[in-house]
Amino acid sequence: MNVTERVPADVLAALSPSSGRALMLGHVHPDADVLGTLLALGEALEHRGWHVTAGGPHPAPAALDFLPGIHRWEVLKTLEGRFDVVVLTDCPNPDRTEGLIEAARGVAGAIVNIDHHPGNSNYGQINWFDASAAACGEMVFDLVGALGIPLTVDIATHVYLAILTDTGSFHYSSISPRTFDICRETLEAGVDPVLVARNVYDSNNMGRLKLFGAVLNRMHLDPTGRIATLSVDKQLTHDCGGTYEDTEGLINLPLTVKEILAVVFFKEIGPSDWRVSMRSKGNIDINAIAKEFGGGGHKNASGCSANGDLETLQAVFEQKITTAIERA
Repeated sequence: MNVTERVPADVLAALSPSSGRALMLGHVHPDADVLGTLLALGEALEHRGWHVTAGGPHPAPAALDFLPGIHRWEVLKTLEGRFDVVVLTDCPNPDRTEGLIEAARGVAGAIVNIDHHPGNSNYGQINWFDASAAACGEMVFDLVGALGIPLTVDIATHVYLAILTDTGSFHYSSISPRTFDICRETLEAGVDPVLVARNVYDSNNMGRLKLFGAVLNRMHLDPTGRIATLSVDKQLTHDCGGTYEDTEGLINLPLTVKEILAVVFFKEIGPSDWRVSMRSKGNIDINAIAKEFGGGGHKNASGCSANGDLETLQAVFEQKITTAIERA
């Protein structure tokens, strides 16, 4: 199957004109996955003659300052003017735009929803969902090719970064031979994988290091030693001189212990308000748990929000993950 056959006709029709005004709309707290895919597609559309705006409710993390074109990412609280298309990637739930998706419905010719997360709510006028894709970057790679846009080194860097991070550095079970075929093509286009890895994984600040240590120091293990629970609040973050952005990747560290099969990480958003991230190994499906709380993601990497006392929530999630382990 060639790239044109993999991209739905309505997606191609919406983005194939030689000019237009497009908004690449990111979700809250944009990560490398969403930034890579939106910036790649935005640059591709500019090659066709489009005027492109890229942004979302929150700024891009400082750790990704190396990314080509990242300076163009805008913090958007309102939307000005009309857009021919508004594109969202890696965003299964429209609530994650802090109202910008609702604003876009009144000013957009079409909302294009591109995603690979099970449970995507199909909130766009045009929806492209592909659960077989290991990363949304694979889908954007196909779309760029189907539009006839050459794979520049900048577009390739965006795509490679999105795939690298969306697959958990090639850890997740959805990876296929095609994943590596696409990465090979990005390297042939000029991507420096060492430079990307150094910037993503080896550019920490002291606040991040202290925060990692403090959170891991109070890690809790269930009686079987199979489930690790992490938590961080605003006070601890402040005391360490870090930010919540500095906790990116922390959830994966306990999984490097052979006996630990799953991790749940609570981040305080407000009083009794928590952002919950989960990771697991093998066939342990934590996506089903996230869905119970209105969230979603992948079988081995999902998230949601939860309200309540932390100690109570820890017990609830530990029990649900125990059940998931037993089912697996």
